[in-house]
Amino acid sequence: MKRISKKDLWLFLAQVVVWGIVILALPLASLLSTHDLASSKPSFFMAWGLFHGPLIVYFANFYIFGPYLFFRRKFWWFALCNILLIVAINNRFFVGYAMVKERVPEIAPGLPQDAAWSAFLMSILITLLMDIAIGAIAIGIRHFIRTNQIRQQLRDEKAKNTEAELAWLKNQINPHFLFNTLNNISSLTQIDPDAAQDAIAQLSDLLRYAMYETNKKTVPIQGEVEFMRNYICLMKLRCNEKTEVTTSFDIQQDTEIAPLLFISLIENAFKHGVSSSRPSKIDIRLLQEGNQLIFNCDNTNYPKDDADRSGSGIGLENTRRRLELMYAGHYQWEQSLHDDIYHVKITLKIS
Repeated sequence: MKRISKKDLWLFLAQVVVWGIVILALPLASLLSTHDLASSKPSFFMAWGLFHGPLIVYFANFYIFGPYLFFRRKFWWFALCNILLIVAINNRFFVGYAMVKERVPEIAPGLPQDAAWSAFLMSILITLLMDIAIGAIAIGIRHFIRTNQIRQQLRDEKAKNTEAELAWLKNQINPHFLFNTLNNISSLTQIDPDAAQDAIAQLSDLLRYAMYETNKKTVPIQGEVEFMRNYICLMKLRCNEKTEVTTSFDIQQDTEIAPLLFISLIENAFKHGVSSSRPSKIDIRLLQEGNQLIFNCDNTNYPKDDADRSGSGIGLENTRRRLELMYAGHYQWEQSLHDDIYHVKITLKIS
C-alpha cells in the first residue's frame, strides 16, 4: 500500500478548499448582500444540491477510477463505474421525472405537458454533461500531476545514475594515474634512489589530494593546478634531455571545476609524446578568459605499437564522458594531428 505523504495531504486539502469556495460562493454572496443568515440557507442548499454530485464524481475519478482503472488501461471498467456512479447520484431526477409527469397540470396550469417534460429532460442532460465534464477534468488534473511525478522520478534516477557513473569514471582515473606514476618511480630507483625517495613523497601528496580532496562534485581550481604541476614534475623524471616540457597556468583562485578533469590528457601527452631517441615536445596551458576556462595540450606524436596496450585509450574516453556528464552543452572539444603534433583543446563555460 502506498504511503500517504505530506504532499498528498496538501494536495487533498487544496482540492477541498477549491470545492468549498465553489459551493459556498453563492451562499456567501447572499449573506454579504442581505446580512441575514437565515435567508442565506436556501442558497446554500441550492448550491449543495447543484454541486454535490459533481464533487463526488470529481473525487471518485481523481482518487479511485483514475489511478486504478483509467491509468491501468481498464477503460471499459472505467466507463461502467462512472456511468453507475452518475446514475446513482442523479437517481432523484428519475423519481422527479415521474412526479413531474403526473403533476404538470397542477404545477404549471396551461403549460403544455410536452414542453414541461422537455425542459425537465434538458435539465437532466445538462446535469449529466456537467458530471462527465467534471470527471474528465479530474482525470486531466490527475494525468498532469502523474506525468510531472514520473518526470521527476526519471530526473532523480538520471541524477543518481550520473553520480554513480561519475564515481566509477573517477575510480577508473585514479588507478590509471597510479599505474603510470609507479612505473616512472620504478625506473628512477635504478638511476637515482634519493630522487626516487623525493618522488615517492610527491606521489604521497598527490594521492592524498586524489583521495581526500576530490570527493566533491567540484573543487577549487588552484588545488587542481597544484596537482597538475606536481604530476608533471613526476612525469618529467623519466624524460631525457631531448624532451622539452613547457607549462603555463593563468587562472583565478575562486574558480571551481570537476576534479582530475585534465589529468588523463596530460598522461596521454607524456605517454604518446615522448621518445627516448628523438626530440620530443609537450606544451600544457590552462587559461581563464572571463567565464571560459581553456585547456590546451600539444605534444609530439609517437604512437605506441600494437603490443603496448597500457592505458588503451581509457583516459581520453573517460575525459570526454565526464565532460558530457558534467558540462553537457557548456564545453567544446577540439582534437587534431598536424605535422606530427597532436593537439587537444577543451573550452569550458564556467559560472
